[in-house]
Amino acid sequence: MSNQAMQMRDADDSLSKGEIFDVLQNERRRHTLQYLRENRGPVDLGDLASHVAAMEYDCESTDVSSAQRKRVYTTLQQTHLPRLDEAGIVEYDSDDNLISTTPQTQELTVYLEIVSAGEFPWREYYLSLSAVSLAVVTVLWVGVYPFTLIPPLVWTTLITVVFALSAGYHTYAGREMTLSEYMSNQRENR
Repeated sequence: MSNQAMQMRDADDSLSKGEIFDVLQNERRRHTLQYLRENRGPVDLGDLASHVAAMEYDCESTDVSSAQRKRVYTTLQQTHLPRLDEAGIVEYDSDDNLISTTPQTQELTVYLEIVSAGEFPWREYYLSLSAVSLAVVTVLWVGVYPFTLIPPLVWTTLITVVFALSAGYHTYAGREMTLSEYMSNQRENR
């Protein structure tokens, strides 16, 4: 990374939304970040190029042709990795062709999580659950007859249990559906 870019990045360590979306608009950069997320430590440019080419050509890394790999390798080396390095998202050592993560790498990988088209609309569910809970509390406060037969502490416990079970299920069902898992599932479903 250039000294000027490092000084600018040191002044404000987080990325703006514009920078984030600029970086993530390119599929090769998204695949690069996903690969780094999965492999943690420094990765070799050749291995990264094979992985990205396999994702792009919808095949296994071992089935990527040398021409396909070379096309990806060249654009990663000349365009994408310097761009990611300049933004402070990765550290790219062009002499050794090694790519390492930075704190910004982790910051961006959250944007790589996939929400499938058929996923349950959790925002609406929690909003509805909150509205029903508020209605029950209001009815209890006013003292509407059938609701007052059950003690307020039981209502409170019931509402809390429903929220806790919902959040637990939501967390379990939505654990880290990432770009690579999504692409793998798509490949299997073909």
